[in-house]
Parts: sequence; C-alpha cells; structure tokens
Amino acid sequence: MLSTVYCLQHTNYMITVAVLTLSDKGSKGERDDTSGLLIQDMLNSIDAKVLHYDILPDEKDLIKEKLIKYTGDVDLILTTGGTGLSPRDVTPEATLEVIDRQVPGIAEAMRLEGLKKTSRAMLSRAVAGVKGKSLIINLPGSPKAVREGLAAILDVIPHAIEKIKGDTSECAMQ
Repeated sequence: MLSTVYCLQHTNYMITVAVLTLSDKGSKGERDDTSGLLIQDMLNSIDAKVLHYDILPDEKDLIKEKLIKYTGDVDLILTTGGTGLSPRDVTPEATLEVIDRQVPGIAEAMRLEGLKKTSRAMLSRAVAGVKGKSLIINLPGSPKAVREGLAAILDVIPHAIEKIKGDTSECAMQ
C-alpha cells in the first residue's frame, strides 16, 4: 500500500543559523575552513541566513559555551568537525551535555548516506538534538562528508525548525 505524507509548511520564515567549525589547526589559522564555507553555501537552498560563524579548537568547554550562547539567538546550529574517534574529537560529548532532547534520526540519516560511499561512515559519532527553540546538528569535518551528510537532511530542516518553534499543524498520512 502506497502512502503519501501531507504536511503544510505555511511559513515564509527565514531560518537563522550559526556555523561552528571545530578544529585545532583551523582555530590557529594553520588550515582553511572549507567545510564551514561549504555549509554556508548549501544553506542557500533552504532560505537560511548565517548570523554567526566561528572556528574554535577542540575544547569541550569552549564548544558548550558557544552552543549555549547561540541557542538564544538562532534557529539552527551546525557544527563541523570533532565527530570522529581521535581523543580530541569531543563535539558529540559537548552537544549531548547541552541539548534537552536528541533527534537521533538526523544523525542516522547522515551515517546511512555516508555508508553508501564508504564503510568509514559508521565511525561518525555525530549527534543532533534540540536545546530550547534551536536545532543543533553535528556534521563531520571533511568537505566531502559535509556535502553528503547535509544533502541527506537539508530538506527536513525547515520542517524540523517549524515544529521546534511550536507549529501545531497536522502532518497526516493518507
């Protein structure tokens, strides 16, 4: 049986965004942040405006501080970097300590898309969740993985933001 999901997206709301790149080398100016810039370019397709862009070292307390600061100011926070297995990769831990509720399907969708290209995608520890009225999503650090992961979830972000903001319209299956 084929079912169709209908859901009204009735707002013409511009999504406000913070992009946070986590990289020890990037924060010292020893590496260009191509992933953070790629995220900004990809957001054009969902009518989003980047209000904040920062590059921080892989320090959990600094990451938490920025995430908390941004949640009062933007709808969406996208991080890039720090989601792997190295000892300095602490972005998921920082995010988990900040969020109120997890949205595991977002990270699962990104990993699933990545697995179509490489088995190494299963090593990503990225998480996603809600803090207050903001959606926080961890993306990998490499531009290729950012492109693939963000492409997998980009179309659901506006709907997620509407729901987080309190939209109560029905999404019915027929």
